Amino acid sequence: MKKHIPNLITCLNLCSGMAGIYVVLEGRLLWGAYFVMAAAVFDFLDGFVAKLLKAHSEIGKQLDSLADMVTFGVLPAFIAFKLLQSGGQLEYLPYLSFLIGIQSALRLAKFNIDERQSERFIGLPTPANALFFSTLPHLAMAIPELGRLLLHPILIGLLVVLFAFLLTAELPLLALKFKTFSVKKNFSKYLLLAIGLVVLVILGTAGVPFIVVTYLLLSLVENLLTKHAVQT
Repeated sequence: MKKHIPNLITCLNLCSGMAGIYVVLEGRLLWGAYFVMAAAVFDFLDGFVAKLLKAHSEIGKQLDSLADMVTFGVLPAFIAFKLLQSGGQLEYLPYLSFLIGIQSALRLAKFNIDERQSERFIGLPTPANALFFSTLPHLAMAIPELGRLLLHPILIGLLVVLFAFLLTAELPLLALKFKTFSVKKNFSKYLLLAIGLVVLVILGTAGVPFIVVTYLLLSLVENLLTKHAVQT
């Protein structure tokens, strides 16, 4: 019986994704973020419980990717679609958001066969991408002056293209996995956690896009420092 528990949790991730798509298509964009966050919790728990119960299975691995595709691929694509559609300026521009779904599928397929991603991610993880797009409406509501610029369809279109590229880019990014709790060896990770906590306290859900951007910037800085250390 215990071997089915992680898969049940994965199905809750999938249900969150389907419910999120429904509410977004109904026009309740703010709720999209809540379903993405719930799914992210279930996505963490299924792996944690599988390890705890020693209930890893091949079907569980495949089911996890399929659930992630819906929740962290299709759902953010439809959020971006509705954001682009709300601009109403270019009739076909919203279909650009499908790039997020396509690139998410490629990202998840690569992750399953790429053995380099045990310590660092290669390319932007799909949950981070989904959290970014799903919380943009929250940021726009929290800071209206920024929101008018942020939700302009041209800027959303550019963000879609940029983040779709980042999903499959050969770019090493931080993974919050700790082999040791040494501050020196994990400085970037601790800094990200500290900044993230402060931003969440100040802005709540609206701060998530800032955290994702900080995550990307810290990863780039660490890459440059690592490259410099190797060369010297």
